[in-house]
Amino acid sequence: AGSMMGSGGMIVMDDKTCMVDVARYFIDFLMDESCGKCTPCREGLHILHKILARITTGQGQEGDIELLEEVAATIGETSLCQLGATAPNPVLSTLKYFRSEYEEHILHKRCSAGICKELVTYSINGNCTGCTLCARKCPVNAISGEKKALHSIDAALCIKCGICSEVCNFNAVEVK
Repeated sequence: AGSMMGSGGMIVMDDKTCMVDVARYFIDFLMDESCGKCTPCREGLHILHKILARITTGQGQEGDIELLEEVAATIGETSLCQLGATAPNPVLSTLKYFRSEYEEHILHKRCSAGICKELVTYSINGNCTGCTLCARKCPVNAISGEKKALHSIDAALCIKCGICSEVCNFNAVEVK
């Protein structure tokens, strides 16, 4: 994600990785690593984290992308050390290469990777055989349906834990 973190490590990501959440994670880590002596790094990282947290919880607003770019540029240009100078790189590189994921989160309130729980919905499709395994495993009893009949998920009760998707042997649970 364009950062200089760790030494000799590599992180493999795929379509099940939310790049907005990855940027939020790295900024969270960098907030802890910052010494706090210079204002751009100390305050700027908190601002970036606040915006990213808002986006990953479905509260993103139009203008957030531009604000992220502006704050990230200011941090990089005005910080007193290399940590501060490179700290905004995860945000800048994910915006450069995965801008559509930010737009999806902000404009459509969706996370196609299924990572940002507030932006995900679970449903059961026609592949359901009514085996009841998902209903029995659901910790909040959000799944209903008769044996050998199509089941359904009550979105108001669902805590989006993903257990239903993990235990279904028929690919009947859709995560959108």
